[in-house]
Amino acid sequence: MEQKTFIRIPRDRVGVLIGPGGKTKQRLEATFTVGLTVDSETGNVEIAPQPQQTDVSVILTVRNIVQAIGRGFSPRRALTLINEDADIMVLDLEDYVGASRSNQERVKGRIIGREGKSRSLLEGLTECHVSVYGGTVALIGSYEMLPIAREAVEMLLNGAFHKTVWNHLYAVRRKLKKDRGELWYEPKRQRRPEP
Repeated sequence: MEQKTFIRIPRDRVGVLIGPGGKTKQRLEATFTVGLTVDSETGNVEIAPQPQQTDVSVILTVRNIVQAIGRGFSPRRALTLINEDADIMVLDLEDYVGASRSNQERVKGRIIGREGKSRSLLEGLTECHVSVYGGTVALIGSYEMLPIAREAVEMLLNGAFHKTVWNHLYAVRRKLKKDRGELWYEPKRQRRPEP
């Protein structure tokens, strides 16, 4: 079963993929029973199963994890892709605002927000991890939540007010909770009994 796959990541992310003392790379190889060959000059990564690995689907999982690290996620966040309900989605900013560096920087700032507040709120409301790196915005989340996160990011990229996007996400969450039959409420704080 020789099912190799290749992926290229930015050269400045190669060190993150390898990890301190090679730990991240070794962990991936041990966890998934694969071999990773990393070319630090080009950023090319070859993923090949070890002879004892019989499940070819792990190659796709490892490829997604390597891609996530290449798109700016920490190895810890990238490893959430082990969950078979999780996937990665990468949006190319050039598709939305063209090749202009200044336009890309402007929209990246809208997604991140002051001191990272917009990105944090986006992550909280969509239950997805968000990475803004280079000319891309990458999302990791469940198949249910990824399209919702993508729509919110696209609204921001297309110039929607932050408040409009947050209100939209709150409405979507309320509908999801209702569809799932869950109640969405803030638990009351317990008062401590007087001594």
